[in-house]
Amino acid sequence: MSDVAYNLTPEEESRLIDNQFRSLLDGYLASPHRRKVEIIERAYRFARQAHQGVRRRSGEPYIMHPLAVAQIVSREMGLGSTSICAALLHDVVEDTEYTVDDIEAQFGPKIAELVDGLTKISGGIFGDKASVQAENFRKLLLTMSRDIRVVLIKMADRLHNMRTLGSMAPAKQFKIAGETLYIYAPLAHRLGLYGIKTELEDLSFKYEHPAEYERISQLLEKGYERRAEIYAGFATPIRERLDAMGLKYEAKDRLKSIYSIWRKMETKHIPFEEVYDLYAMRIIFDCPEGVSEKELCYKIYVSLTELYTPHPERTRDWISVPKANGYQALHVTLMGPEGNWIEVQIRSRRMDDIAEKGFAAHWKYKIGGTKEEESELTVWLKTIKDILDDPTPSAIDFLDTLKLNLFSSEIVVFTPQGELLTLPADATVLDAAYSLHSELGNHCIAGKVNHKLVPLSHRLASGDQFEVLTSQNQHPKQEWLQILTTAKARTRLRKELRREMQPAIEKGRQIFDKFLADNSITLSNEVLTSILGRYHVSSRDDLFYKLGTGEAAIDDYLDGERSASNRTFMKRLLSLGKFGKKKGDDNPEGQETRIISDPTGDIVITKPAKINTKETYRLTYKDGTRNFMLPECCHVLPGDDVMGFIRDDGFVEIHALTCPRAQLLKSSYGSRIVAVEWPEDPDVRFMAEIVVEGIDRRGILQELTLVISSALELDMRRLNIEAHDEVFTCRLTVRVASTNQVNQLLKKIKNIDGVKRANRIKT
Repeated sequence: MSDVAYNLTPEEESRLIDNQFRSLLDGYLASPHRRKVEIIERAYRFARQAHQGVRRRSGEPYIMHPLAVAQIVSREMGLGSTSICAALLHDVVEDTEYTVDDIEAQFGPKIAELVDGLTKISGGIFGDKASVQAENFRKLLLTMSRDIRVVLIKMADRLHNMRTLGSMAPAKQFKIAGETLYIYAPLAHRLGLYGIKTELEDLSFKYEHPAEYERISQLLEKGYERRAEIYAGFATPIRERLDAMGLKYEAKDRLKSIYSIWRKMETKHIPFEEVYDLYAMRIIFDCPEGVSEKELCYKIYVSLTELYTPHPERTRDWISVPKANGYQALHVTLMGPEGNWIEVQIRSRRMDDIAEKGFAAHWKYKIGGTKEEESELTVWLKTIKDILDDPTPSAIDFLDTLKLNLFSSEIVVFTPQGELLTLPADATVLDAAYSLHSELGNHCIAGKVNHKLVPLSHRLASGDQFEVLTSQNQHPKQEWLQILTTAKARTRLRKELRREMQPAIEKGRQIFDKFLADNSITLSNEVLTSILGRYHVSSRDDLFYKLGTGEAAIDDYLDGERSASNRTFMKRLLSLGKFGKKKGDDNPEGQETRIISDPTGDIVITKPAKINTKETYRLTYKDGTRNFMLPECCHVLPGDDVMGFIRDDGFVEIHALTCPRAQLLKSSYGSRIVAVEWPEDPDVRFMAEIVVEGIDRRGILQELTLVISSALELDMRRLNIEAHDEVFTCRLTVRVASTNQVNQLLKKIKNIDGVKRANRIKT
């Protein structure tokens, strides 16, 4: 809809808007919700009048956006009139002169509360500065813990923004896609919104890696007929068996998403042809009254295993122990008739509704729902509260903790008494101790897992039985933060450490405040980030503790041999954040130039007006040398999909778009992200690491080195080869000019007899 409205006459446009609303209303009337049409119509008229004359970047009337969000809320999430009204009104307070009080007067306190919550987290989860981003996300979580419908509507808002992202500038696309992939898609997964999660991932991938997205799409389309033939051969006997059982059911195939396929290719270092689990089968049955859903799931499972051999290690029972977001199903992987493993998901109609709509479906089943459903929601929201209770996390730590706890997969472990405990994957014995009680964590010295003595850092696995061993002589330690993964454990440990460290922290705070006052320094986020980095700490309290105990001195820039470097550091503190326009008419070709003040000299970032219709930056010092740097978190080359991040000192870090740090930077510092032009320079070389696997034979090493050194005239810097039972693995490092050169090398290596796989290692 977003590309047609501005081509229409006012009358046609008005009809288009009315038809969109009618479609929304028809979907609502077809749902099982109570018929509250009048209030929805009032909300629509109110929003349409409030946004009158306003257009989106695409040119369409702005009202089309809240209508689309309301449509997602209603049809794709299954929410009712309250949420639909809040979706229609979600931008009114933010973008017009109306207030939350006006909304309450017109539509009541509940809708006003939802609109208020959405207004407070408007503009995306993250702002331009780390402290703003953390505060905005805290607001989201706080509002979510009061009424989870706020985040569900916010998710619908983000989904529609992603569906219409094509009208945005490339740099904005990078920021929004990165933010979506880092936070919104995992959050949708944790909320059980699997369809929305998948679409958000695919859309983000489409804008970050358009060429790869198109290539995989074409490969999927090309192999459609063959996949359909294999699926039919696998599914037909199953359908016959289910029909013989007298079941009313729906059976369908589910294709793996483009993003998931690409992620598997990247993480496993395999080509598309070796991704064998491209699709799965889903069986959704209607459970007759008086029959146990669980019992019927197991009966279907038994019938399937009589037809096909199950994989011994890939059966997942999410019925007996549901996921924290309420997901229930029985997964079994079967050997198909052509020798391929195919996953089958067995679930009832109710389970499928919750699987597709997650916590949104809890409203549908709230009346007469089980205590189990509500307890799952309560436990998950309590996890959010644990994160919010953490007293002193930095913004980056806050996001990392969030991803570890809200977005990770789960494990289930047991106490010696048989009590069940659900923890994030990779939780340690110490996490489990703190999860049970603060005192157990504070005095934990070791654990017993399956009756075997293990250290505090031992990572638990699903099904483990664990026991916590304590001693009154044991006390909490700062280094424990490195082995904890759960929000509850980190919060409880930090509280105890803070209590013991408080006198030194307070003393350090006074020293720090005096330093700022004596040097007339205003504490901005940039200044604080630089100081924390200077002293290698992640939070203010860590800095204050160092100062208070005498471990560090804030005025050591005047001391001894370090005086020169520290005076430079002091100058940079005073100049941080001073951006301005360059004066004078020395800017050819209509280029815009910004200067970042820095002790080492002005760094000029020149932005050409248009290069291939994308915003790009050529990076140079005023003396002509490049001012970019390549961090060690990812090994990028000219030709890779990359982005730039402007640091406080003016240097630009070049990251691969797939780099985990790049994803965090896109989410946290959107205004500092730049699209970078990085042309190949044949005279400049970079290191590239390659892994080769194959069948060992006499002379294969010589062939490898010959191809590398002579065929492409590359400089080999390191080579390590190991062979076990006639299978070899070779890791080599070469100096290359570009990605294209690496791809040529890989192609030649794969042609060597015995080589089965050759891939570049990017991170």
